[in-house]
Amino acid sequence: MAALDIGIDLGTTTVIISMNNEIVLSEPSVVAIKSGTEEVLSVGQDAYVMLGRTPSTIKAIKPLSDGVISDYKLTEHMIKYFMRKVYGNSVIKPRVAICVPSVITNVESNAVVDAATQSGARRVYLIKEPVAAAIGAGIDISKPNGVMIIDIGGGTTDISVISLNGIVTETSIKTAGNKFDSSIIKYMKSEYNLVVGEKMAEMVKREIGNVYVEHENRQIDIKGRNLITGLPQKITICTDELYDVLKEPAEVIAHAVHGVLERTPPELVGDIYTNGAILTGGGALIGGLDRLISERTKIHTTIAEDPINCVALGTGKCFEFLDSLVDGFITPSTHQY
Repeated sequence: MAALDIGIDLGTTTVIISMNNEIVLSEPSVVAIKSGTEEVLSVGQDAYVMLGRTPSTIKAIKPLSDGVISDYKLTEHMIKYFMRKVYGNSVIKPRVAICVPSVITNVESNAVVDAATQSGARRVYLIKEPVAAAIGAGIDISKPNGVMIIDIGGGTTDISVISLNGIVTETSIKTAGNKFDSSIIKYMKSEYNLVVGEKMAEMVKREIGNVYVEHENRQIDIKGRNLITGLPQKITICTDELYDVLKEPAEVIAHAVHGVLERTPPELVGDIYTNGAILTGGGALIGGLDRLISERTKIHTTIAEDPINCVALGTGKCFEFLDSLVDGFITPSTHQY
């Protein structure tokens, strides 16, 4: 890969950038702006720490929603900021590959390409997340051998069966990591009249969340604001209590995996039964999710070696496969020169 070939995992929750087969940046997909003037104050980690803590004059915004751009201007500013942070003021503009959900509209594709082009990219390529994840996991997708990738990001879960450098069957659902967080927030509000923030919910999910019936029962303290008294409150909850809360979105993902298998040619299903399915993305680390999917689909499911960075690493490596990928890239029309 050339020195200025950059792979970007433009996630709903986190932006991860790879270069020369290494992760060079990983920061939250958050932009802080000044209310009224829309002046950008900070981007990434500096903006993330402001979530839930800003005065009325400042807004901390996530410009991507469910894997696609919801605020074009702020996304463009965010990409430009991260790209300049990575390659500095080099006079040579980089080639940029960006991963996107496997099911994306032309309008959404063009928005991503335009944002990267306006940010200073020399050429822009869009690659589907499951293909990037497979490459990042070190899988040889050129063989006539079915591989199932389940990429669980913050906003979307992308499920694909890949063979001979192409996607055979795929689906993308908007049940992913953020859905687990919102389920925790909703439960705490309805059960305890306790309002908790996104960061607290994410920590709870990461520390004690588990969606498989056999699990270790751990505890954690949750802090928030009581809706009735308006005062701060701390409550201790355990894994058992959140089991049903988190299992619901997990079952949606398992059902989507089952649906993809039903539409996959029998020969490839046989390959997948032998090879198993691979979980990638931050959502792959939700406790017991791999075991739940294995139980529901009868397909052995494992977690990739580096699930969080898999997609970004694969996106960076995709320049090596520009001539061989059948349909990992969206369409030739999305290549900007």
